[in-house]
Amino acid sequence: MAAGRGSARQRRRLWLAAGLNLAIVVGQAVAGFAAGSVGLLADAGHNLTDTAGVVLALVALTLSQRPPSARRTFGGVRWPVLAAQANAAAVLVVTALLAVESLRRLGAHGSVDGPVVVAVALVAAVVNAASALAVHERDADLNTRAAVLHLAGDAAVSVAVAASGLVIWLVGGWNWLDPLVSLLIAVLIAGQGMKLLVSASRVLLEATPESLDVAAVRADILRDTHVLDVHDLHVWSLSDRVFAASVHLELGHLDGVQDGHPSLAQARAVSDGIKAMLAERYAITHVTIESECEPCTPPHDDPCGIARDRAAAGEPRMSGAGRD
Repeated sequence: MAAGRGSARQRRRLWLAAGLNLAIVVGQAVAGFAAGSVGLLADAGHNLTDTAGVVLALVALTLSQRPPSARRTFGGVRWPVLAAQANAAAVLVVTALLAVESLRRLGAHGSVDGPVVVAVALVAAVVNAASALAVHERDADLNTRAAVLHLAGDAAVSVAVAASGLVIWLVGGWNWLDPLVSLLIAVLIAGQGMKLLVSASRVLLEATPESLDVAAVRADILRDTHVLDVHDLHVWSLSDRVFAASVHLELGHLDGVQDGHPSLAQARAVSDGIKAMLAERYAITHVTIESECEPCTPPHDDPCGIARDRAAAGEPRMSGAGRD
């Protein structure tokens, strides 16, 4: 229930940010053409992309609330990650276009209306900063972080544009400062966008979460006196907040075991203990454990000798298409 209220509150904040950004886009575009400022026009374009990004974040937030189904067994847990990746890519595209236009304007001659640039850019900076603060959360997911990056980046660009407009106004020249500042800000925002893109891509590629050390996870599992060996250990992210793992455990040193074969109840007791430990120490909440009573020593590309056993039984080896 608390999570539902939090999502509803976040949706309201995102809608507010989207509406404010759209109003800023219109104002900056009109003022940019009137003042001849590439900084304002670039910022308007950036704001327009941010508005689309915030709307995308809203859609992803709504889809993420969908429950698991037969077709999507984890529900909509990855929609926010997809939105974050799309938003990060959009940031990089817009900053690239901004850099190209700034470089073109550096070699061109034109005048900039300093007072108009200062006034409009300062208003945009205040609105974007307020929107970023409204959307920001202490423990935000990738989707929310992407939206905040959009808004905070726009606030930074607007402040820089206002500063350059002020210098142009006071000095009565230095029109080259307007595109130069836009170029520098574009580089800074691109760096943050690239970091976000890498983080989202790691989740979608099912890479090991950056916060986890697989060797440490394996060592903690082996600390259980009933676990003799750990192999075929995989840890990945379903989203930036939901971790999953699968592992094969060789069990031993169990009371009342005959011929080295533990009972189903004993294997389950050990597995439940391992699952609880992984959830508490590493926040891995989706864990699949296969308990074994005999050593499993397959080649590195044949987990637990599945292909070897099929070949010994005379069964054809299944291709990737066959498995699907």
